[in-house]
Amino acid sequence: MSDEEVLNQVDAAEAESTRASRKIREGLVTSTKMNKTIVVTVVDRKRHPRYRKTIQHTTRLHVHDETGDANEGDRVRVMETRPLSKTKRWRLVEVVERAR
Repeated sequence: MSDEEVLNQVDAAEAESTRASRKIREGLVTSTKMNKTIVVTVVDRKRHPRYRKTIQHTTRLHVHDETGDANEGDRVRVMETRPLSKTKRWRLVEVVERAR
């Protein structure tokens, strides 16, 4: 194996490890009325930079659910993916906790 081939392999490994990974969020399923799509509400808590008070920021994500196994009230983990429709950019990874 030549020095050039070894360098190419090292460069490829470094590029793969430094590539930005896909975002993963955890939230609550709020709607399952669409076909193969669920709406997940993700709550993000941040401290205000000046007043140091905790602020809740809520985001609604449209998530692709191929099998339809998520129900309203379930806590789910979702992952960012390529655009699947006008509003869907996330896909269901797993159901973390079922609704009671």
